[in-house]
Amino acid sequence: MLELLLIRHAATEWNAEKKLQGRRDIPLSQLGRDSLSQRAIPPELRERDWFCSPLLRTQQTAELLGIPHPSLSDSWIEMDWGDWEGRRITELRQQQPQLMKIQEQRGLDMTPPGGECPRQVRQRIGAWLASQDPQDSLKRIGVVTHKGVIRALLSDALEWDMLAKCPIKQDWQCALLLHYQQGKLTLQQHNISLLTDAD
Repeated sequence: MLELLLIRHAATEWNAEKKLQGRRDIPLSQLGRDSLSQRAIPPELRERDWFCSPLLRTQQTAELLGIPHPSLSDSWIEMDWGDWEGRRITELRQQQPQLMKIQEQRGLDMTPPGGECPRQVRQRIGAWLASQDPQDSLKRIGVVTHKGVIRALLSDALEWDMLAKCPIKQDWQCALLLHYQQGKLTLQQHNISLLTDAD
């Protein structure tokens, strides 16, 4: 079984502007860097094999959280937003209302032109998890990754079709903990505080 601690990267300028970042390699903003100054991995969750997306914003987040030398994995890269990268969802809805209505009604299979859908993200992460799962013992892993990736995994763990709001409200400055065993993801805990002065 895998015990999987997931952390989303801190904020970038594009996050503040509500732009879809996708694979664009945007660094953390000063606000994002500052937000990590009072955050750290809780001691009881620190000892594990760490990985992160190859994009700079996850590597910077890992470094500022004090995670030593995480392994880079292409499997954990953000969802590919294709032609929508750099755009705002509100703008897309205004400019292409019919297309967006059709796409958003597809839930897990919403696919930006030239991009990938959440179901495909689940499949690539699922293949990676299966390759890491020792099955007969417990392996603890930590990953600094992206909101799109975490939402895709939550859709699996919560049997959420992405046609309505997520069944849980995740604070993206917090971590969450999943278990993975024999192809099945289960949510163990969410909104795990990373604040250094938290009880």
